[in-house]
Amino acid sequence: MEENNEKAEIYSQRVRAGKRTYFFDVKSTRSNDFYVTITESKRKFKDEAFSYEKHKIFLYKEDFVKFMEALQSTIDHVKSELLTEEALASLEAAATEMPAVPVTEPATATFDEELKWE
Repeated sequence: MEENNEKAEIYSQRVRAGKRTYFFDVKSTRSNDFYVTITESKRKFKDEAFSYEKHKIFLYKEDFVKFMEALQSTIDHVKSELLTEEALASLEAAATEMPAVPVTEPATATFDEELKWE
């Protein structure tokens, strides 16, 4: 949960990726407006202790479609233009073996249906 109490967390999904973890969180403001935060958390070792370096993106609902289209277009370009068939097959096999781990359940089924990232 954020330090600021006006931001209520509605849904969270965690994706572990080696030394990094990505969090996809749906939050709401006091006025019941929804937005997504995407956080990259990277574990660091310093002075015999662990710490975490975090980077966060705020994605507002009016930008969801543009963001998804740009992300999908970018991924499609990498898959079709930059990866070899062997590398692509390896990535797709790894993706089916390690699904994302939901942290909490969505508040309502209809809200979850509106935010599918397919």
